[in-house]
Amino acid sequence: MEKKKFLFVSLSALIGDIAWQVFKEGHEVRYYIASKNDRDICDGFVPKSDNWEKDSDWADVIIFDDTLGQGAKAEALRKQGKAVVGGTPYTDRLEDDRSFGQEELKKHGVPILPYADFDSFDAGIQYVQENPGRYVLKPSGEAQNVKRNLFVGEEEDGSDVIRMLEAYKKALADEIKVFQLQKRITGVEVAIGAFFNGHRYISPININFEHKKLFPGNIGPSTGEMGTSMFWGEPGRLFELTLSKLEHKLAEEGYVGYMDLNCIVNANGIYPLEFTSRFGYPTIFIQQEGMITPIGQFLLDLAAGRDPKLRVKSGFQVGVRIVVSPYPFDDETTFKAMSKNAVIAFKRGVPEEVHIEDVKLVNGQWLVAGTAGVVLVVVGLGPTMRQAQAQAYARIRNIAIPNMYYRTDIGDRWVEDSDKLHNWGYLR
Repeated sequence: MEKKKFLFVSLSALIGDIAWQVFKEGHEVRYYIASKNDRDICDGFVPKSDNWEKDSDWADVIIFDDTLGQGAKAEALRKQGKAVVGGTPYTDRLEDDRSFGQEELKKHGVPILPYADFDSFDAGIQYVQENPGRYVLKPSGEAQNVKRNLFVGEEEDGSDVIRMLEAYKKALADEIKVFQLQKRITGVEVAIGAFFNGHRYISPININFEHKKLFPGNIGPSTGEMGTSMFWGEPGRLFELTLSKLEHKLAEEGYVGYMDLNCIVNANGIYPLEFTSRFGYPTIFIQQEGMITPIGQFLLDLAAGRDPKLRVKSGFQVGVRIVVSPYPFDDETTFKAMSKNAVIAFKRGVPEEVHIEDVKLVNGQWLVAGTAGVVLVVVGLGPTMRQAQAQAYARIRNIAIPNMYYRTDIGDRWVEDSDKLHNWGYLR
């Protein structure tokens, strides 16, 4: 394809790997990072931008990687005739305001789980006392980005949620201003995602399984994500009963980007938990590895409102996130002492299937950058989930980073989850 100029705009350095992939395809790239603490991320991998507004005149394609107000910027640029991948104020709100997202699903005929919003911990405690049951405690607004504060109740009478609310009242009242209590049900957690070109969804769609807990066996603190397994397929029952119902509304908005809906599925139905109205991380890196269509061409066609010919590899993809201390916690002192500028070494050269997150390139050497400790995503592919999993972990054995850690069970859920989903008729 003809070489184009791509501008990537990030609040906190999420999209760097895709900028790098597009750069490697021969396009001109500039990458803007708003967060001062993250600005060394991707140094040496892609050219940087100091002023994205000025560089928007230079760019053929502009790509925003987050919500939190980025949708308004993307919408304004589209109205100026620019080719943009990014949201709108409406699609930002689908993710940033949990209750709004749930009500929009309900409005479009998608069943939702009972929930209640609170701006008082005492009111939340009283609600659980009067309505005993198992709940998921979800901070709202910007506080929802701190994944360790999400709490999944186990006690049938809700006593563990009450104890957590009492603790949050003492320790986190200044941080968590609004929160949601959502009824908890059991089933398979699965996400349905698809790209949208401003007019319609693009096939194939993506079915993915997130692994959010820090440790194998799905225990420990919640993280942004420790790994994801996935496959591409044509729209089926999971898609038709969820995302497809919002297609007309997204077309009205002129939304351009990726839309993902995480759900709990059981024999009784599909119950959406939350939207991701942007690229998922590390989802987009794993998806890119499964694409045959060059990602630069795909993003250009998407932004231009064309129907991209998305060709993908058959089978399954497994992505494993490699992290260092203090992840998933925020501790600048620990990061500086344990991880800042840590060397990333490869025993047999750098394979294509390694995707960068908080990494920089100095004198030809990969080093840990940023402050969060999120370093690499390693992807394996195969005709079966087990083969994709085995390939991912074989590639990890080629990597050496001081004090690195990762989950060893990404993809294990598929054996049991797929049986259930087939039995309930969702994968037919």
